[in-house]
Amino acid sequence: MGLGTETERKLTALVGRLTDGFSKLVTQHLTLARVELMEDARIMGQDVALIAAFVPFVLVGYAFLCGALAAVLAQWVGWAGSLALVGAVNLVGGVLGITRVAMRLKSHRVMDETTQELERSVAVLAQAPAAAAQAQPAVLPQGAGHGR
Repeated sequence: MGLGTETERKLTALVGRLTDGFSKLVTQHLTLARVELMEDARIMGQDVALIAAFVPFVLVGYAFLCGALAAVLAQWVGWAGSLALVGAVNLVGGVLGITRVAMRLKSHRVMDETTQELERSVAVLAQAPAAAAQAQPAVLPQGAGHGR
């Protein structure tokens, strides 16, 4: 009878440690997720700010192209060509800048490290039952579990 209670105490202690470990694991994953989410938000905020920085170039380009079109239609002279060229360069530069930053935003994987850590934890937890099954004979020697 003493062996059964000793085994039960060991099992209770083991379950307690498992619960504590699982609780700590969940807490650490939540902390990692919060930190990573804050970092992702900071990076995305910077990219949005860069897009906003290129918007004036697009607007200036549009204004110059509109001015050039108005000048061509109004006067039919050569200086409108220069306005069109300046406007086109601003417009193309702005669009290329926005496209580049938008592609970088699309390629950024949100919470990538948290996902990887969760996958590692799931793999470890999936291996735990196999390890427990192999360790079980060491905890309960043959014939000790019958209470005789």
